[in-house]
Amino acid sequence: MPKHRHFIIHKPYGFLSQFKWVTNKKKQLLGELHDFPENTMAIGRLDKTTEGLLFLTTDGKMSEKVRAKHIEKEYYAQVDGIIDATAVEKMKSGVTIRIEGKDYLTRPCKARLLVPPPEFPERIVKIRGDWHGPTSWVSITLTEGKFKQVRKMTAVVGFPTLRLFRVRIHNTWLGDLAAGGVVEVDDFGIG
Repeated sequence: MPKHRHFIIHKPYGFLSQFKWVTNKKKQLLGELHDFPENTMAIGRLDKTTEGLLFLTTDGKMSEKVRAKHIEKEYYAQVDGIIDATAVEKMKSGVTIRIEGKDYLTRPCKARLLVPPPEFPERIVKIRGDWHGPTSWVSITLTEGKFKQVRKMTAVVGFPTLRLFRVRIHNTWLGDLAAGGVVEVDDFGIG
């Protein structure tokens, strides 16, 4: 039986968390970043506009371990406006968002203001002009992963997300891995 392979990547803005496209549309896919082995899959997904840490594996059992409810995923969100402590506390306690047309109360999570803001390289597609007003950054750490959950959480407390990075999964940090960078690892440190 061949040995499973595992990868840590920095998913760039504009890429889809998949390897094959079933229509003729030209999309940027993860397979363009590296020569991954057959049957490589993303563990969880990041939407097209979300950047940052993503695990890839050929082992479906590893995928289940990483997606377990006790495994933390930390995101840094740049939001419209200067987010305040009241909004952060609301997110920490759980907020009601819409998932598949139904109300969903998010689990309590960790959240904090990021001061000073993180220093990420400029995005290839400009977010907006500085004349639109100030922005700020918040860290949100989840143990669940609903569709566009972080974006929905910041919006419901009045601070829509402009840019979003996943910076940590469990004990693995994105660190200084450049956008599009790929590192093969023996495992993800999750028992």
